[in-house]
Amino acid sequence: MLIIGPAWVGDMVMAQSLLRAVKSAHPNCGITMIAPTMTAPLAERMPEVSDVIVAPFQHGRLDLITRFRIGRSLRHRGFEQAIVLPGSLKAALVPYFAGIPHRTGYAGEPRWGLLNDIRPSPKGKKDLMVERYVRLGRTRKDALVHHLLEPRLRTDVAKAHEALKRVGSASPAGPILALCPGAEYGPAKKWPAKHFAALSDHYSRLGWTIWILGGPRDRATGQDIVAACQSPQTVTNLAGQTTLLEALDLLSISHAVVSNDSGLMHVAAATQRPVIGIFGSSSEAHTPPLGETAAAVSRTLACRPCFARDCPLGHTDCLDSLSPHEVIERLEQLLARAPSQ
Repeated sequence: MLIIGPAWVGDMVMAQSLLRAVKSAHPNCGITMIAPTMTAPLAERMPEVSDVIVAPFQHGRLDLITRFRIGRSLRHRGFEQAIVLPGSLKAALVPYFAGIPHRTGYAGEPRWGLLNDIRPSPKGKKDLMVERYVRLGRTRKDALVHHLLEPRLRTDVAKAHEALKRVGSASPAGPILALCPGAEYGPAKKWPAKHFAALSDHYSRLGWTIWILGGPRDRATGQDIVAACQSPQTVTNLAGQTTLLEALDLLSISHAVVSNDSGLMHVAAATQRPVIGIFGSSSEAHTPPLGETAAAVSRTLACRPCFARDCPLGHTDCLDSLSPHEVIERLEQLLARAPSQ
């Protein structure tokens, strides 16, 4: 089977549930995944994937010749089915050029002919996004998902400590709280820095070490959090200093994670750490952190979820009014029933 993987980090993590379902039903099935540069490393941490092909395509470009060459190079591999997770026309080109007989995906941009097993496009965002992926691995007549296998990425503790050493940070002796304050989608998904700082202060007083994780764009937010903390010496801003896989490994040795609804939220949940996902404009009914040790926190407001990048009403009450106390209370509930680490 050939899987065309998503470009968003969170979507790639959720795609592992599809892979786990395929391997559960067909243990001997070999799975190859084609994925963009950003998300391909995550596929390498999925035990179900036997081969990862990094897509050299540039964002927003058709790259027709490159897709044709890759497709033709796969013709001898004997693929029986391709599942195309992105909804774009260009995502369906490689399986078509590869001559894969069974090509599955949802109706999105016009892809008739490129796909020959087109499923009706899901409407709205009231169902689980992860189940949409899993359904593509089932037949049309048996598309219901009766049991969901949550993502479980491989982690490497040694590499986590190597990453700390590389950035000049010591490995803490006590518990670690990882904060993921970024949200690539937009500010309507970002809990205020002052709330993250209050959360940090609470756990700092209890002897915890605080790590801030994220990409280069999140470093300024991390600095705002540190500046607002009463105990900034206990907080290390690692945002922008690690690779995605290093962040994965660091999350795996954390004792708890609090994150905006973001790619790192899904990465953290796939390490089976206690994870709190904070939801503003997006919906915890559509893309919650997955697993028994994960939970979502949100406000019930008439204006949410709006799924906007920026608040259309000029405020972010859904996030501002969500107090650190409420997040702490929910996290403590998770920690109370989490297995000892």
